[in-house]
Amino acid sequence: MRDTRLRTAYLEEELTTSRTLPRLVVGGAILAIVAAACGGGASSAPTIAPTEVASQAPTEAPSVDPMQALVDAAKAEGTLTTIALPADWCNYGAVIAGFKAKYGLAVNELDPNAGSGDEIEAIKANKDNPGPQAPDVIDVGLAFGPQAKTDGLIQPYKVATWDSIPDSAKDADGFWYGDYYGVLSFEVNTAVVANVPQDWSDLLKPEYANQVALAGDPLASNQAIQAVFAASLANGGSLDDASKGLDFFKKLNDAGNFVPVIAKPGTIASGETPITIRWTYNALSNRDASAASGGPKIEVVVPKSGRFAGVYVQAISAYAPHPNAAKLWMEYLYSDEGQNLWLNGYCHPIRYENLIANNAVPAEALAKLPDVAGAVFPSLDQLNAAKTLITTEWPNVVGAVVK
Repeated sequence: MRDTRLRTAYLEEELTTSRTLPRLVVGGAILAIVAAACGGGASSAPTIAPTEVASQAPTEAPSVDPMQALVDAAKAEGTLTTIALPADWCNYGAVIAGFKAKYGLAVNELDPNAGSGDEIEAIKANKDNPGPQAPDVIDVGLAFGPQAKTDGLIQPYKVATWDSIPDSAKDADGFWYGDYYGVLSFEVNTAVVANVPQDWSDLLKPEYANQVALAGDPLASNQAIQAVFAASLANGGSLDDASKGLDFFKKLNDAGNFVPVIAKPGTIASGETPITIRWTYNALSNRDASAASGGPKIEVVVPKSGRFAGVYVQAISAYAPHPNAAKLWMEYLYSDEGQNLWLNGYCHPIRYENLIANNAVPAEALAKLPDVAGAVFPSLDQLNAAKTLITTEWPNVVGAVVK
């Protein structure tokens, strides 16, 4: 497999302000990381792609609007099944509502709190089941996309705005494509925590006993796995060595500071997990929601060291029961409308530079983005190595069962 290391700099110059998205020039090589082709899906339903409609139309027939043909086919299916999309994650509540309002499709939402590994398992478990438990689409950590392609679990599709997605953040054949990124941060309930931690080393202080949690199971959740990876960067590790992150969490657990509970907005508000390591967009969204509802004041801190950025990717299941609805969903997500809905949820959308060039980003949305200067983006090889190490060694090194 060809070396596809992301440059750690990852357009470092564009990470020097809080209102600029780093370009996803990922060493120019991520596209070549996966050579295996996707296997065929189980669904026998005909699917439509905008580019196919025009080529199939008789020359004497009136021209066919390819997008309208896709909309019609999706409406005939009637439903889209998603998985692992909490309403407060990247503004997905508004995204799903917008999709339903625009196209009139029902959206069947499976397990909003599932992790990336759970999404992949849901496809595997429902290969021969076209029922309501079979997801049509997935939104997973970068490392999970190429592997899903290798395993024949996803199918290719290129949206109309394909050319404006950086080449370094998408599979050349259209099996997966980057959607947004965030940086890991500390979400702190200040009603419980008097002194807000500013860096990873602070989390080991005795005053934070029974207060520090992850927002997922490090055996399956991309967010949790990458939190451990980020801790490694701040504690003597590197993008090629995630083991120091395991050592850090062992210290945190041995000190009695680690809470083995999957943190959610409710546990943060109640004080059960008052310091939670989460993506900036999740933490900031919950901060706003808590303030609006009269809940506890929440502070979000991007740590001084170990600033770690993570890209997520979209893909369509190879066994999608509603393949046309899945394609329409992708068209919506990668439209200007969908990208700006993500941005409103503090996510940095993948088409950001194209939106800026076309004056399609509201100034107020830019003003809300956090300062993530110095954040680094691991390569796919580094992510895969860290994922394997962390999911294998967490039980042995840390020993905490997170649930």
